[in-house]
Amino acid sequence: MDFTSASFWIALLKIIWVNVLLSGDNAVVIALAARSLPAHQQGKAVWAGSGAAIVLRVILTLFAVTLLQFPYLKLVGSALLLWIGVQLLVGDDGDGEVKASASLWSAVRTILIADLVMSLDNVIAVAAAANTAPEASRTVLLVIGLGLSIPLIIFGSTLLLKLMQRFPAIITFGAALLGFVSGEMAVEDLAIHDWFEAHMHGMKLPVAFACALGVVLVGTWMGRRQQRLAKAEE
Repeated sequence: MDFTSASFWIALLKIIWVNVLLSGDNAVVIALAARSLPAHQQGKAVWAGSGAAIVLRVILTLFAVTLLQFPYLKLVGSALLLWIGVQLLVGDDGDGEVKASASLWSAVRTILIADLVMSLDNVIAVAAAANTAPEASRTVLLVIGLGLSIPLIIFGSTLLLKLMQRFPAIITFGAALLGFVSGEMAVEDLAIHDWFEAHMHGMKLPVAFACALGVVLVGTWMGRRQQRLAKAEE
């Protein structure tokens, strides 16, 4: 495992970025679940719920990384990642309402369940980002990246949500990054890798950039279309 490798640090930055970027809604869930607790218990609920959710996410992501080694699964994961990036721009997550909890452990349970339901995007994105690094370092990358994300999620996601509302370009950049990672993952699928190297050698980066651009264009178009339909119904 080479900690001086550029691919290691690039993959680590990808993991931290996509995990924090996609955890904005999770931060809202944490706040909603803990809002009815006494002030001295709210901090405990946030830390306990977030910590348990991250541990669960590490386990799920480890399985995802393993599964992505089978033929066609990277293509499926790539398609899911494209959809996630588009939905990030559309802005319709459909998470529903989260009830406030009256006890500490009830709040932790609510946070954990909600995070599990909402974390498909995180798991796929983080697994895809880790998959771009050398195989020997992937597990370490996941643990370090998601571990560093705990304080970033707790303290940073709410701020990031506000920044996204003020500076929509952050959302666009994040969606483009997901598209880029999706393109990288697709061409590495065992089912097409040999064909791709034989017929399109050196085209990995152009494909990744094309996927990034495609996510931005489709997501922006769908978002504007949704806004027009909403205005028409008013």
